[in-house]
Amino acid sequence: MTLKVIGTGLSRTGTLSTRIALEQLGFGPCHHMMALFADPAQVAVWTEVARGKRTDWENVFDGFNAQVDFPGGRVWQQTIDAFPEARVLHTERNEEDWWASFSKTVLKVWTHHKMLTRKMPPHIQDIFTNLTPFYIDDTFGGLPDKKMAIEAYRRNNALVRERVSADRLLVFTPADGWGPLCDFLNVPVPTDPFPRSNARDEFWGNFEEEPTD
Repeated sequence: MTLKVIGTGLSRTGTLSTRIALEQLGFGPCHHMMALFADPAQVAVWTEVARGKRTDWENVFDGFNAQVDFPGGRVWQQTIDAFPEARVLHTERNEEDWWASFSKTVLKVWTHHKMLTRKMPPHIQDIFTNLTPFYIDDTFGGLPDKKMAIEAYRRNNALVRERVSADRLLVFTPADGWGPLCDFLNVPVPTDPFPRSNARDEFWGNFEEEPTD
């Protein structure tokens, strides 16, 4: 397999809903952070990527037709060149809404991961141990406050527009529905409603509990 769709948006920009939508449209399996939770081999693969090993992107994404969310979204500048025929899907939302979601989910997990993962399988502990420099440090400059996070969010949004040609790129939010996405991928519009997923309570369902602030 080779990637047909590359997702460049940060986590909490509707990536899980978009993953479900892409798979419904025939672009599955779609790689997402949840692939690492489900498969220890994926954690090993991405640990090697994070350590800067020479990377064969075909091997990294073996078995997947599309990718959204971290960790694939962390390497989009490499994968848009490695898969030149792939369409580029940039999920994005209002930055204040993004921060409100990100700060109460992904950032909170990374802040409290030692407490949250201690009763979880070793490979999930390894996600946070091995990928923190690759994700938190390189993307945000460390565990970010609101200013740092939004600046990083803006940088990524701007860089996608700068690096990806307009005829290859769709800036998208799940609220846009099927129409723009199906037009972009040249596929029929499903009769089912566009999927909605990854509300805050659903996110915390992946862990034993949500830590108190």
